Amino acid sequence: MDEKDDEQLGAFDPNIPEEGPSAPPPGWLDCVTGYEEPKGGDTGDQLYPPPPAYNPQPENDRNASVPNVRVPQVSESVAREALLNFVGSKWSKSSKPARNLTFKELQPITMYRYRLETYTESRSSAWEMEPFTGQVVDGPQYGMSPPPWDVPVQQPQRYIDVILKVRVPHSSFVKTCHRCHGCGRTRCTHCAGRGNRRCPFCHGHGRRTTGHGRNNRVGNNRCSSCQGRGRKRCTFCHGHGHKTCPTCQGNRNLMHFIQLTITWKNHVFEFVPDRLPEFPLKKFEKVSGDAFFVDESILVYPIVGFPDQEICDASRKASQEHHSKFSPQQVPCRILQQRQTIELVPITHAFYSYSGKDYDYFVYGLENKVFTPKYPSACVIL
Repeated sequence: MDEKDDEQLGAFDPNIPEEGPSAPPPGWLDCVTGYEEPKGGDTGDQLYPPPPAYNPQPENDRNASVPNVRVPQVSESVAREALLNFVGSKWSKSSKPARNLTFKELQPITMYRYRLETYTESRSSAWEMEPFTGQVVDGPQYGMSPPPWDVPVQQPQRYIDVILKVRVPHSSFVKTCHRCHGCGRTRCTHCAGRGNRRCPFCHGHGRRTTGHGRNNRVGNNRCSSCQGRGRKRCTFCHGHGHKTCPTCQGNRNLMHFIQLTITWKNHVFEFVPDRLPEFPLKKFEKVSGDAFFVDESILVYPIVGFPDQEICDASRKASQEHHSKFSPQQVPCRILQQRQTIELVPITHAFYSYSGKDYDYFVYGLENKVFTPKYPSACVIL
């Protein structure tokens, strides 16, 4: 673009600065004790390991004992009703076999589900900012900011994932906006602050071109897009040559503060012995069972003496795994509570005959869900 073209585009206000970076530059923010910026220039959230007082330790030689339970029985009427409900939800299956089948055997199966839940809390912080419009500034003049793990918060209900964001007390301060340097406006980057842009249809000539390819030449017909002016008003800044600063929203100053993020998370270990090759274990994930054993403490201890040794082994494995995985040496979090349960998930293998052929299906869960490898019906066209 030559000097003559520059004159055609017009002048701009040199007092309006170019738009700066959206994030404050290094060293721009104050240093708050206990919330020092991480080394290496990492601008992400800073995680804080809990103090030693927040970390429980397991006791020695303490185990949990479990009572014996009785396997529930499913009657023929319940098994039939469950199958009727199942085929009723499948448009391609007829209910006639379910109504007229003959049961040969209902075989109850003992199936346990072990679950260990470990509820943890972690804390991280990051600098945040908002336009300063005269709001109260809770700064260091009111005292020192408490350490991350001493900021008081309301504990949520246990075993539910929750994320809470709170402002660290006494961490706020006001500074000139780094993006517009306190001007409240920034130069429009689309028109370089001139308020207008070269017309893209006539390329600034004000007249339309005629011909095709190499024979293109400027004609005498006025460009209808720019009305012959050769330039058009910038649609990004509406012809002003500047925009309101998107960071301070024209207020010229920003209030910076430290935002603490508290994350409560429930980590679940679940185990069901795989003893039924013909029954998919994933089916158990969507049904409930009878929780006849519940053990809850800051740290639970492995189950011993339960008749199903696989459950005992799973409990020992889960306890060791969670205690190691969620120790402050591995993850900067603390264990608030643990809960282990054993559920008896009812499951009955139903054998029946229909039209001289043998079939079978499973009734499982307290909801009496049905899984059937094969059902004696084809697609029914109504």
